[in-house]
Amino acid sequence: MNIKSYFSLVKFSHTIFALPFAALGFSLAVWYDNYDFQWELLLCVLLCMVFCRSAAMGFNRYADYKFDKKNARTANREIPAGVISPKSALLFVIITSILFIATTWFINRLCFYLSPIALFVVLFYSYTKRFTSLCHIVLGIGQALVPIGAYLAVTGEFAITPIIFSFIVLGWMAGFDILYALQDEDFDRSESLHSIPEHFGREKAMKISTIIHVITALLVIYAGVYAEFSWLYWIAALLFIGCLIFQHAILSPNDISRVNIAFSTTNGIASVIFAILTIASFFIS
Repeated sequence: MNIKSYFSLVKFSHTIFALPFAALGFSLAVWYDNYDFQWELLLCVLLCMVFCRSAAMGFNRYADYKFDKKNARTANREIPAGVISPKSALLFVIITSILFIATTWFINRLCFYLSPIALFVVLFYSYTKRFTSLCHIVLGIGQALVPIGAYLAVTGEFAITPIIFSFIVLGWMAGFDILYALQDEDFDRSESLHSIPEHFGREKAMKISTIIHVITALLVIYAGVYAEFSWLYWIAALLFIGCLIFQHAILSPNDISRVNIAFSTTNGIASVIFAILTIASFFIS
């Protein structure tokens, strides 16, 4: 088995989107709400995130490999290219799913009982393009489980602040996934697949993404006001919102050539900086 191929299959580098928000959810519990810090628990949270995300990405590649083979943009992915067989990819999904659920057992009972629901949401996303243009929202919901899940791992109970951050993640992910889907507008239409760009067209899709990201920016501001974070959070908020603005500024209905810069680079930077500065704000009055 070529481990490197499986890392590529699940786009392991894209873990950078969710990992900072796992750290943020964990830190909200430990340093903002003053729960005990445990290295073992932090390790379990990180492993859960990696296992769950790997299962979700692996299943997405497995579920879509026939479409990927037809799409020039995705034909070189591991399964359609023959690097990894569909059966091997499915086995990988099963193993990582079992590891995810097993790891939650060592966290607390609430996380363990909720783990199949979380797993269902992130796996279900892979089929949503078959029947709804709201697939981007389902993807956002799956990613939104990260901060609240990390918080639950420490506290065993729900709270408003991490839920606000989960909604921030939902809007952030859904908005930029719409932009990313602009690349496949024509292909989705030809294959009867659903997406916001396929349903509304490029120009309206970009406007919808903008509206979602405006709401996301307002939630970022509301989180700071509600939780009464320090001044450092507001620098984090300003930079995060700036990244949202930037990714829309470099794209237009007539030119989406820089969509990968908007998708990978900008959002990777946004998540890391936002999480680091927000966590740091817990220690600065």
